[in-house]
Amino acid sequence: MAGLRMRQPVYRNEWKYYISLWEGELLKRRLLPFMERDAHAEGGQYTIRSLYFDDYWDSAYEEKIMGVVDRQKWRIRIYNYSDSSIKLERKKKWGSYIHKDSASLTKEEYRKILEGNYEFLLSSEQPLCREFYYECTVKLQRPKVVVDYEREPLIRPEGDVRITFDRDVRAGAFDYDIFDPFLPVTSVLDENMMVLEVKFTEMIPELIKELLPLDGQEFSAISKYTLCYDRAFHRTDMLAGISKTNRRGKR
Repeated sequence: MAGLRMRQPVYRNEWKYYISLWEGELLKRRLLPFMERDAHAEGGQYTIRSLYFDDYWDSAYEEKIMGVVDRQKWRIRIYNYSDSSIKLERKKKWGSYIHKDSASLTKEEYRKILEGNYEFLLSSEQPLCREFYYECTVKLQRPKVVVDYEREPLIRPEGDVRITFDRDVRAGAFDYDIFDPFLPVTSVLDENMMVLEVKFTEMIPELIKELLPLDGQEFSAISKYTLCYDRAFHRTDMLAGISKTNRRGKR
């Protein structure tokens, strides 16, 4: 239709680093004079819990391991174990660029997804829910692993910069009651390490950039999903030493 344009997705830069807790504290002290604490983070931090989905072939996991540049993954995310905000999210990645789409869910809708009742997704007014219906019914997207961590975010409006310090990354499997704060989980990272994430849209202020990375570190291709997948499954998988792709044959 004349006069209407398709809205193009905005991709953001995403840099990730493994740093020590000591380096994280030092970096926060350097950044705080030039950045703000996120107003949504009560006490400066919050707990993120995500239930990640993967298809019949574990495509999201394997494409990450193989270094596929253009990939995506699906998750349902909550904060501080609360059902006040439940988000269905699709994260698209192109190299070091990301784009995230989200849709709101109710707790009842979340339960329906776990039970395999996907019909409500097809009739949803939210396009992402309708796309997830296709993913669940055709590609057989199913819950795979719970990912927990504590996040401390800093923001700067100029450049839409968001720097987060994620510690105590934990994996949970086989129990998907994400609202249970006592859900069994196991630590993934060394207790003295954390993940630093730097996100910005078009540019990052030179003042901030000069503080990153610490000691000339290169950013890493870190995926909390694959880290938690490995911890939850590979150590108990009798065939862990055999390529999953070879086991299933060519796709």
